[in-house]
Amino acid sequence: MSERVEPVIDRSAIDDDRYEKHGGFPKIAEAEPGPNFGAFVEAMRTLQDLAVSVDCTDEEYGQALAQARQLIDFLEPYRAPELQGPAGRVTKLPGRGSLLMPPWRVVEAGPTGVRMRGQFRRFHLGGNNAVHGGVLPLLFDDLFGSLVHYAGRPISRTAFLHVNYRNVTPLETPLQVEGTVDRIEGRKTFVSARLLDESETLLADCEGLMVQLLPWQP
Repeated sequence: MSERVEPVIDRSAIDDDRYEKHGGFPKIAEAEPGPNFGAFVEAMRTLQDLAVSVDCTDEEYGQALAQARQLIDFLEPYRAPELQGPAGRVTKLPGRGSLLMPPWRVVEAGPTGVRMRGQFRRFHLGGNNAVHGGVLPLLFDDLFGSLVHYAGRPISRTAFLHVNYRNVTPLETPLQVEGTVDRIEGRKTFVSARLLDESETLLADCEGLMVQLLPWQP
């Protein structure tokens, strides 16, 4: 396996005070868990893949259920409030260490745009080896949050997101998504993005509107 290339990040436009100035969005701090956390998340992703793909006997499902319940019982005492656990706050991990997010990595980011690379797994199957259509808006929406962040825009929520499905998006295939800030009008940030395969065939594109939170909005 080739060594992972460190992302190229330009933080010059980021305003560290924007959390205190715009809405009630909590300030999110980078988490730095030990190496076992990343391995744990990857194991759980594999478990998700298996949960939607295995075909075994009812007895074997029962054995798996017993082991799953043991893991639940083990982890339940450590359940933590939002922003206390590391999931979603480890930018060096695919999907920032969140099982909700597709396991993609930011490879380039700055005021002019954000580019991510990754691939969809068996867990994301919609049918006939294609990614479920509902997963692509999740990828684009996550990218748009990064766009707003690295462009130095105030904390914003998604107000509009429109996806055009141009070609079938395959599973387990290296892909890339790139997005830009197109224009700004007051509290509104208009953004767009494109999902491409390695031959730069357009698989899907998206346009969205991110709106700055007002002081009283969460």
